[in-house]
Amino acid sequence: MSPPKHQIPNKAHHFLFPRAQSSVLPDPSRFFSPNLLSSPLPTNSFFQNFALNNGDQPEYIHPYLIKSADSSLSICYPSLSTNPSVVYQIFNPDLTISATDKTGPSHVISSYSDLSVTLDFPSSNLRFFLVPGCPFLTCSVTGNTPISISPSHAILSFSSNSSLTKHTVKLNNGQTWFIYTSSSVSLSHGLSSIGSGGFSGIIRIAVLSGLYPIHESVLDRFSSCYPISGDAVLTKPFCLEYKWETKGRGNLLMLAHPLHLDILTSDCCDAKVLENFKYRGIDGELVGVVGDSWVLKAHQVSVTWHSIKGVKEESYVEIVTALAKDVEALDSSAITETSSYFCGKSIARAARLALIAEEVGYLDVIPAIRKFLKDTIGPWLDGTFNGNGFLYESKWGGIVTKQGSADSGADFGFGVYGGHHSHIGYFLYGIAVLAKINPAWGRRYKPQAYSLVADFMNLGRHSNSNYPRLRCFDLYKLHSWAGGLLEYADGRNEQNTGEAVNAYFSAALMGLSYGDTHLVAIGSTLMALEIQAAQTWWHVKEGANRYGEEFAQENRIVGVLWANKRDSGLWFASPLSRQCRLGIQLLPLLPISEVLFSDIEFARQLVNWTLPALDRVDVGEGWNGFVYALEATYDKGAALEKIRNLEALDDGNSLTNLLWWVHSRSDELEIQHGDGGKYCCFAHCSALTYFYIKCLIVIVSSTLLLKITSEKLF
Repeated sequence: MSPPKHQIPNKAHHFLFPRAQSSVLPDPSRFFSPNLLSSPLPTNSFFQNFALNNGDQPEYIHPYLIKSADSSLSICYPSLSTNPSVVYQIFNPDLTISATDKTGPSHVISSYSDLSVTLDFPSSNLRFFLVPGCPFLTCSVTGNTPISISPSHAILSFSSNSSLTKHTVKLNNGQTWFIYTSSSVSLSHGLSSIGSGGFSGIIRIAVLSGLYPIHESVLDRFSSCYPISGDAVLTKPFCLEYKWETKGRGNLLMLAHPLHLDILTSDCCDAKVLENFKYRGIDGELVGVVGDSWVLKAHQVSVTWHSIKGVKEESYVEIVTALAKDVEALDSSAITETSSYFCGKSIARAARLALIAEEVGYLDVIPAIRKFLKDTIGPWLDGTFNGNGFLYESKWGGIVTKQGSADSGADFGFGVYGGHHSHIGYFLYGIAVLAKINPAWGRRYKPQAYSLVADFMNLGRHSNSNYPRLRCFDLYKLHSWAGGLLEYADGRNEQNTGEAVNAYFSAALMGLSYGDTHLVAIGSTLMALEIQAAQTWWHVKEGANRYGEEFAQENRIVGVLWANKRDSGLWFASPLSRQCRLGIQLLPLLPISEVLFSDIEFARQLVNWTLPALDRVDVGEGWNGFVYALEATYDKGAALEKIRNLEALDDGNSLTNLLWWVHSRSDELEIQHGDGGKYCCFAHCSALTYFYIKCLIVIVSSTLLLKITSEKLF
């Protein structure tokens, strides 16, 4: 079979930036099995803490916190603590499982997939299958090994069924735990210990979360079927399918978080939701779903170069006046910043000017913008940028920077794989625009461009890949993480949702520039999921109770979202800097920003919550433009007046971009989405754009399944 028309040439797949020898990256060989070390390794995974430092910080593997230490594994069904500033889950080791009188080296990660990780304790004959969303902790025991289960609370009662395959433990903290075994085993117990003689087989442990006996009967019914791995497959645009590999008898019981439930479809799979089987968690209620295959369908979102509804011609003069000044100020020789982040923002800012110039028909400035983009992007791609540059390191498998390879704090942690989607997303936006307006340049730098994409958007699982699969995107939570290879007690973190959306949006735009429908589809799908995740977990609407009344009353948007915590503060600002919190979730201001904040009523709530913060004496004007931009979605006139009077802007924004945004808002509030998500811009596009997008969707739909399932690298 001949390759698809838009398959990327091999040189694009295999291009590598110059090799780097990083002095700051941790050694993966301490925790990863030797057979895994020859392939690129995950750097923002749900089990990241298990592979860093001592490997003994907990990870939230829904619905439990899991901690591995001292040849044992502890499980906690966490309680939630909330106050006006923070919501977090408290780790207390409810039960600790180990092999009696056997100690040895810490765990080994023997295998992992999109939705699972396997931890081995070789000296103890224990293997744990950790699968996000599994209501059971599953342990395989070999070698007729005696097992110890140690509660951290006193045992009030202990009982076993007649077949000795189900054991019920009631603790003095009010919890009830069930221990299921694949064969009969007699368990002895004391006040704070449970033990067995020699055992080989499967042990499954679950807490009783809900009302007795409903939850107990459900756990009993599904205790025999357990998942050992899970894959997430992108089968077609805006569609994601979960497939778990299972062992044992019966059907698989898993848990879905709120976003899963919002997009889970019964059209293409037999998954059945158990409405009354629930676990609590920081991400909202986790609800039981029966079935070893789920199909998730995100809200469809179109990718467009220009504004969704267009700019009225009477506004062109004001935009063009600002555009001429902003383009005149472009000077690549005056750039002294060497940070990959700030250079990327400068590049994307200029690229926005080119697209706005196209939209308002002021093409005279395109040559100057094109020159600026060539002068600023090219040196990063060909290795001639003075003071920094992209390099490739093979220990974990990915792109680092010169500065980041020697300093873990440089480039905001880029050298330890922090925020790759944010940094690279800005570069991709500039590359997409420059390849659009200068196709010859695009062809020349196509291998480097696709190497940047592959660093965080590689879909392949091949052992000869240069990059891990989807470096930043979490296929269970359905959004990206930015923490990289840094250990945190609260797990991974993400602050900049706007930049996460931009990363996949920019990749899709690059696909448009190169005529690559595969890249358009993947970028669009991940972008759509990222948007819905931001609306689900970062946007805190009035009356919402996901994070508790105290936090919801004080906050309209989350600052830093951790796997195990919701924080009102930011890495760079206190909770009082509400304008920074709003801005970091909105920037960069793009056509897709209208979809991210498509709920006009929530935008009004967020702006009203933020405006008082602008009166503080220590507040500069740089972040105010984002507040006024969001205000323009429901009060165009008031926002426009404030923007015209601004004296300072964020370094990634421009007056041209703000004026374009305001003048592309509707005079009437056409879009009112109380559900915060369902959005498609087709109704607002010109007839030509509508026809183009519809044709593109048809092409994507017909080719994507073949191309994804073959798992070609970008």
